[in-house]
Amino acid sequence: MGPGGNPARVTALAAGLDASVPGMTLDRQCGSGLAAILDAVTAIRAGDARLRLAGGVESASTAPVRSIDGQPYDRAPFAPAGFADPDMTQAAEDLASAMGISRIRQDAAALRSRARAFAAGNRGVFEAELVPLGGLSRDEAAPAVSPATIGRFAPLFPSGTLTAGNSCRISDGAALVAVAPSSLDRGGAAGLAVISHATVGCDPSLPGLGAALAIRTALEYADLTVASISAFEIVEAFAAQLLAVLEVLGIDDDDPRVSSDGGALAFGHPWGASGAISIVRLFSRLVRGGSPAGSLGVAAASVGGGMGVAAVFEVVR
Repeated sequence: MGPGGNPARVTALAAGLDASVPGMTLDRQCGSGLAAILDAVTAIRAGDARLRLAGGVESASTAPVRSIDGQPYDRAPFAPAGFADPDMTQAAEDLASAMGISRIRQDAAALRSRARAFAAGNRGVFEAELVPLGGLSRDEAAPAVSPATIGRFAPLFPSGTLTAGNSCRISDGAALVAVAPSSLDRGGAAGLAVISHATVGCDPSLPGLGAALAIRTALEYADLTVASISAFEIVEAFAAQLLAVLEVLGIDDDDPRVSSDGGALAFGHPWGASGAISIVRLFSRLVRGGSPAGSLGVAAASVGGGMGVAAVFEVVR
């Protein structure tokens, strides 16, 4: 809602936590939710072994109209003067052009995400991770479309490949996880252990590649390879951006390890929350899904201004 407010503190008090429990809000655009969780991990590893609740939230539908000197603007700059600072839609179009990612591949990726989301919803996959709110008990997936229908969407730019059909929707959302030291008695409860994580910078003109570089770095930190990962949750801001990340990592477009229950192309991208949602999804896929101890998963997001955030997790039972 703009400067001030500290949503983390407001949330802690509204949730009924004691007034002695502090709250901190951070902003890393599309990587914010994941960054908040990793900040909690870092604090615990540094010796502050208190249990933490960390996650992300976005309410785009209630965002205020902002202005500078009376002139409205959509967002603050992601880069200073002298650097490229494209709108995220333009950045995705530029990335598709730079890497030769066709409209056909993008539409196929969007259809795949939606089909996976609907199939997972029908199986009740999301029920255990959702909290009913305002009469809603399930996420609102994008309307189903056929290959013929998605091909009718007009390009967002002249002679471009991005359309409303292969781009995410702006949406509201929130996700929260408990972050605890490994020494905590979990009472036999299964969970995800953070093995490694990385935050990297990249070319501000092609910010969509940030997730690929962060994943690669986090895997290197843990002496792991892409082949050793059982599940990937990569924020699908745009089909072009997702496909570019997969291409850099050497992962096939339709690899079943990637967002197997659908992603932001189906459900929307509440950017402050999406990184945390990715970890919730990994928990459902790996822990609730019955993967054996030692199975590995990756959550990652590309970030405006040319950054990427990623983390590697291991199932503990």
